[in-house]
Amino acid sequence: MKKINKTILITGGTGSFGSAYVKFLLKNYNYKKIIIFSRDELKQSEMINQKEFRGKKNLRFFLGDVRDRSRLNLAFKDVNYIVHAAALKQVPAAEYNPIEFVKTNITGSQNIIEAALNNSVEKVVSLSTDKAVSPANLYGATKLCADKLFVAANNLSGKQKIRFAIVRYGNVIASRGSVIPIFLDQKKNNNNFTITDSRMTRFSISMLEAIKMVDWSLKNCLGGEIIVPKISSYKILDIAKAIDPKRRIKFIGLRAGEKIHEELISDNETDYLYDYGKYFAIVTPLVFENAKKVFLKKKKIKIKKIYNSGNNKFLTINQIKKIINKI
Repeated sequence: MKKINKTILITGGTGSFGSAYVKFLLKNYNYKKIIIFSRDELKQSEMINQKEFRGKKNLRFFLGDVRDRSRLNLAFKDVNYIVHAAALKQVPAAEYNPIEFVKTNITGSQNIIEAALNNSVEKVVSLSTDKAVSPANLYGATKLCADKLFVAANNLSGKQKIRFAIVRYGNVIASRGSVIPIFLDQKKNNNNFTITDSRMTRFSISMLEAIKMVDWSLKNCLGGEIIVPKISSYKILDIAKAIDPKRRIKFIGLRAGEKIHEELISDNETDYLYDYGKYFAIVTPLVFENAKKVFLKKKKIKIKKIYNSGNNKFLTINQIKKIINKI
């Protein structure tokens, strides 16, 4: 286990990603301090009492909301690294409660940036989403704004040399609210599978892949990059077939703000791509100037088509079955 004499803070640390990421950190690193920052006291209490976290002397739990800048300033004192995972994420909820998503996802992101600058944090990695690419819903639009804020924040760091970077990926397989748990629940209760549209596709990434991507970005980011994984897609119909091929499917129509296919790289971003092996890095001209000597050594590439879940390599039904069996 590698000893790291640093303090890391995770906003939204009691969520699906946050709790899994903290388990990963505890297993692989010996951080000086790991701070879980979230607004839900019940989830914090439950997390404290889980066997994986119970009695860990380097764990700290900090109750607060990213909307509260003064609370963030206090939480970020003597913190070296921040992984920003706190967000409101449900697409339909965003359509009906837009200002709440603006307050958390946009204003909250700016609060993170300012508190990090005030406390001389070394690195901030923000979690984004494929829905931020050519957004068709309010949630995606707020995350696009947040991404722009974090990229531009590198121009504010001055002599502090704080690095702000972004990781962008799709829905995590079997995460809370995703399609696999919904279908499994429908099968358990002997209900029809409900699918909004037969053409629907999504990108496929496991929680461990997402965690390793964040871990890689935290180690390697130069500031201003948007890191995108090279991953497969799946068809929602194939998920249903993998779980129960004989079960009846009911098509219910697209929800407000929902896309048929998601994108990870837009057409406008294809001119700024660099190849990092397992990942792409989107590096705008402004960021390129800030780290020119480093990026000149990387391989700039041009992809031939928009990187979306509908024109990508698909998982087979058997591959999906293997993933489901591991859940």
